[in-house]
Amino acid sequence: MPPLALRSERERKILLLCPNREVAAQLLPLVSAHAPETAIIPQYSYPPAGTLARLLATPGLQLCFLEVESERETALHLTADIAARQPGLPIVVLLSGNDPDLILRCLRQGASEFLIQPFTADQLTAALEKLHRFQPSGSQVPEKLARLYCVMPGKGACGATSIACNLAYRLKAPGNSKVLLADLDPLTGTVAFLLKLKSSYSVVDALAHVDRLDADLWKVLVNPVSGIDILLSPEDPPNGSSEDWDAAGLLRYCRRLYDVVVVDSGCAYGDWNLALARLADELLLVTTNELPALHATQRTLAFLGGNGLDRSQIRLVVNRYSADRGLATPAIEEALQGRIFHTLPSDYEAIQKAMMDGKPVPIASRFGKSVAALADRLTGRQRPAKSASLLSGLASWFGRR
Repeated sequence: MPPLALRSERERKILLLCPNREVAAQLLPLVSAHAPETAIIPQYSYPPAGTLARLLATPGLQLCFLEVESERETALHLTADIAARQPGLPIVVLLSGNDPDLILRCLRQGASEFLIQPFTADQLTAALEKLHRFQPSGSQVPEKLARLYCVMPGKGACGATSIACNLAYRLKAPGNSKVLLADLDPLTGTVAFLLKLKSSYSVVDALAHVDRLDADLWKVLVNPVSGIDILLSPEDPPNGSSEDWDAAGLLRYCRRLYDVVVVDSGCAYGDWNLALARLADELLLVTTNELPALHATQRTLAFLGGNGLDRSQIRLVVNRYSADRGLATPAIEEALQGRIFHTLPSDYEAIQKAMMDGKPVPIASRFGKSVAALADRLTGRQRPAKSASLLSGLASWFGRR
């Protein structure tokens, strides 16, 4: 039987994520023999999120081999991350032995197939031909996936939920016609409170049926409000553990359905919140310029970094910024050892009125304008500048001369 159609396309590439070089040395000759015209991209460590995003954006990437036993938990999180970011990319996990429990865990995280040492040409061919039977034809247009923003507080009461709610509305634009705001803080989520919404269903129901989600069920779970869909947290905290919640599966479905997904999360700590941070394209970490908030945000950054999150994925957002109170921008950047991505002003009256009305803050307010500017920075949108008179334009030009 002929090998997988990999071998006829010079532009096709395979990603190998394998910290164990002995395993890589076993596999590479077999893959090269099976697909001699395919470029192999070897990575001898588990890449952080930013590096992974760049690797997955490689043109012509068709397959990923992932060795999972060097650091099992890291590799399992990485499997879920790849599956969420690139749902159409087959993931073949590399195992040292036939461990049914580990195989099942890998498959639940999004793996497509597995190879067991010692690797053989027949085993590789059988696995790739099985994948080929279930893959869409190469002529199909790749699936467009939503950009996923996770808004996370560096410390409680920094206003992260207000930012998430308003950002979701401001991200809706001609290029982003379908936007989802997901309150994925099942214990203390307050999106429903801020926007005065009630629903019989919540994110917990979505997680309970994640393997059976379809368009009809999804319409029941979300609340369409002013042009965006909103998935709420439950009114009462759920009983039991969140260990079995499939964040990757839920977000994979959401990213296929929408153009933009804004996730309102709890603090960074715990497996659930850490999974949300890892799965996001960009993590907006929200703080204020007050000392207690900055101290807590320092610890959050250390925790995220210690758990493999790439600092390039994190956008520092300072809310309720006032030069008259708290630290100034240079001191904040020195304390947090990173550049501030965006600052939002203290605009108490506009935010409180919007909360009482259950609506987003008006774009004409100081806070509304700043959130719109944040949305523009995240998407690279350019808003048209206000027209200036010819005389003022000439004066400006001569001033530069």
